[in-house]
Amino acid sequence: MLKQTQQLKQIQKLSPLQIQTIKLLELPAPELEQRIQKELEENPVLEEVTDDSPEGEEKKNVSLSEYSGSDPTPSYKLYVNNQGKDLKPQYNTFSVRESFHQSLEAQLGYCRLDDRRRQIALFIIGMIDDDGYLRRDLESLSDDISFRLGIETDENEVEELLKMIQEFDPVGVGARNLQECLLLQLGAKKQTPQVELAKRILKDFFTEFTKKHYNKITGKLGITDEDLKEAIGEIVRLNPRPGGQIDDSYSEQIQQVVPDFLVELKEGEPVMSMPRFSIPELKVNKRYADVLMEAANSATREKKEAASFVKQKLDSAKWFIEAIKQRHNTLQNTMNAIIDYQHDFFIDGDETLLKPMVLRNIAEKTGLDISTISRVVNCKYVQTHFGIYPLKYFFSEGLVANDGEEVSTREIKTILTDSINEEDKRKPLTDEELVKVLSEKGYKVARRTVAKYREQLNIPIARLRKEL
Repeated sequence: MLKQTQQLKQIQKLSPLQIQTIKLLELPAPELEQRIQKELEENPVLEEVTDDSPEGEEKKNVSLSEYSGSDPTPSYKLYVNNQGKDLKPQYNTFSVRESFHQSLEAQLGYCRLDDRRRQIALFIIGMIDDDGYLRRDLESLSDDISFRLGIETDENEVEELLKMIQEFDPVGVGARNLQECLLLQLGAKKQTPQVELAKRILKDFFTEFTKKHYNKITGKLGITDEDLKEAIGEIVRLNPRPGGQIDDSYSEQIQQVVPDFLVELKEGEPVMSMPRFSIPELKVNKRYADVLMEAANSATREKKEAASFVKQKLDSAKWFIEAIKQRHNTLQNTMNAIIDYQHDFFIDGDETLLKPMVLRNIAEKTGLDISTISRVVNCKYVQTHFGIYPLKYFFSEGLVANDGEEVSTREIKTILTDSINEEDKRKPLTDEELVKVLSEKGYKVARRTVAKYREQLNIPIARLRKEL
């Protein structure tokens, strides 16, 4: 038996203006400039304000309510002035980052491969995790390639291409386990007696080495403790996480970056402005607005179609100009809130003065959504008198010290690094002992948190830091 029921659902639908604003918020200054140029090319109603514009024209109000079939949307002042000073060209160069996988793909571009084998190699690179390891067996990998790419291959061909990738930088990338990773790195070093001995230890006595059974190694190899110490010295200098050797698996690459904000000290206080660069000022073309007004009361079909087209373009121009304004205001409010929150840092750039800050802190301060703050922060940069910084730099996790005061994770990591640098290498500090060290200094941190920070600092576990 069929039964009919009625349900009332509330669905939130974003307006064209909201959609436009969200899209523009995510764009850094150079991409915003490109987006505006694209809009100018595609919308004849939109045009750039020039010095020779007739006086008063650029600030004309175009009210759609003047036309028949009036638009219920409130009229807007269809003009935007991107205020702010231009920066000198030397401010535009900044060291940004290229992803770990992009780096591998770029190196693949130098290899002589046909299109089929290149696709297989790209698939293998895609399977390498952020630590630099290929944690898949070659049989299942070759099956995946056949199924997903429609390219018939086998384990031998996959391994051949993997060996090629294992020659890429960083050394050790593409290893299937720690043992292979370390051996790859030793193989790339100058083959001294110490390196040769280290390779033999890892190849034939890996289990004994990881368990610190040094007596078994010296006994079976017939070497002295000093020989073993020198070989282990070669091993502990290797990188167990080649993909993560640089923060967030990124490598440095020089590109042109335009800072979205400029912070200067005026009378000892940080003051923010938004550089204009080559982002043009926009207005609605009066000629097209007049076409719409002329056709509004016309009875001819052709003119009404023309009026409908122009009205559509006018709406689009109105939304775009208003979205540019809202983007400017949102970025301005967000950056001012960050400066206020991190006031002491912006005075002289002392990293120790950075307070723990998350997106929620700035969202509450500005009254904006966390998602909005996230979009503002993404790919944006600020120029200060002590350097250029990505906005993400100012956000970090925070911990609470024993006295109830919030401290930055950077502070915790500094203490961890100093403690490990000063430890007795014959008996290195375990994660549990590091927890006690932090506790004695007034920081309450869980063991798993210490382990996470240690890994982020690329510091191996105590067992691998042990020296003879």
